Amino acid sequence: MGELVIAGAGHAHMQLMEAIPEIIADGHHVTVIGPDERHYYSGMGPGLLGGAYLPEEISFHVKSMVESRGGNFVLGKVARIDPHKRMVILESGQEVPYDVLSCNLGSFVPSSLMDEGSTDIYTVKPIQNLLQARIRIQETAFEHPVRIGICGGGPAAFEIAGNAWAAAEEQGRFGAKIQIFTGSEFLRNHPERVRNFAIKSLNKRGIEIVQGSYVERVTTGDILLQNGQHYGQDIIFLALGVEPSKVFAASGMATGNDGGLRVNRYLQSVAYPEIFGGGDCIWFEPSPLDKVGVYAVRQNSVLVHNVRAQLEGSSLKAFDPGGSYLLIFNSGDGKGILHKNGLSFGGPLAFRIKDYIDRKFVRRFKGNGNSCV
Repeated sequence: MGELVIAGAGHAHMQLMEAIPEIIADGHHVTVIGPDERHYYSGMGPGLLGGAYLPEEISFHVKSMVESRGGNFVLGKVARIDPHKRMVILESGQEVPYDVLSCNLGSFVPSSLMDEGSTDIYTVKPIQNLLQARIRIQETAFEHPVRIGICGGGPAAFEIAGNAWAAAEEQGRFGAKIQIFTGSEFLRNHPERVRNFAIKSLNKRGIEIVQGSYVERVTTGDILLQNGQHYGQDIIFLALGVEPSKVFAASGMATGNDGGLRVNRYLQSVAYPEIFGGGDCIWFEPSPLDKVGVYAVRQNSVLVHNVRAQLEGSSLKAFDPGGSYLLIFNSGDGKGILHKNGLSFGGPLAFRIKDYIDRKFVRRFKGNGNSCV
């Protein structure tokens, strides 16, 4: 009998958690470690901020999902891994032993620009932050025009800006004045047509893009740029890109250039064959991957096969990242921007496609009559 530990209930582990009954039937014990009893789907997070979704619509109950399938759920955050003792150590000090370990510990938004003790500053992860931000935006917009500053120039900054605007418009009497601060060109890594759609969408709602100088520091009510300019804000978002979990570096394990767990083509640690990983927390050695949810979803079936194969001593299957992926942004006004293989368009249809795909994904893991809602 083997001990399988699933650390993190993110996108790459969805099918692995579904397969718990089969793994138990093979004679193994399964433990899932999660920081929350619910898992929030990050692809729908901006929609939560903008009011398109309620919290229960973008999440499912991990604890119920695991326990109804015969697994053991442990509530806690992973602090480090001892690969020699084959032990996962939680922040609480609890130790969880494993024979095979699969990690989907996600990523975080760096908050080093933020002064300690600052208030009304929100990183775009964890997703629960966006619900708190929505409440503050609506409270403030009811009293006066709410000034919102977004630090970052990528897709997250675009989606947060549009959905923050929607939150202010929905119930606030005064609306919002929104500024996006990007040191370089806005959406610089995306096709020109996508960038043009996005800029047009922002301009239509009076959302300003401030570029040419990076953010130096953020404090309560203020954004300071490297060129010395200050911008007063009521609410600030940090959407500066994500970094992999620090657990692997803290554990002295082999990592990639960004600090993610270095894995081979089998999604297997290059140093410890009994450890696997997926999603934002890994560095895929054959070819580093973008930090987008589509790769985590594509990794599901490979992780299920390889984790079970490692437990049984059978052969592993290589992960193929696949070709181009569908990219859809939620603009926050009931519209979206879609791009794939040279096709780009904006409007309500793009959002409806995204909404359909996202709802279908979450609905699958809300359970099949297994108390997973």
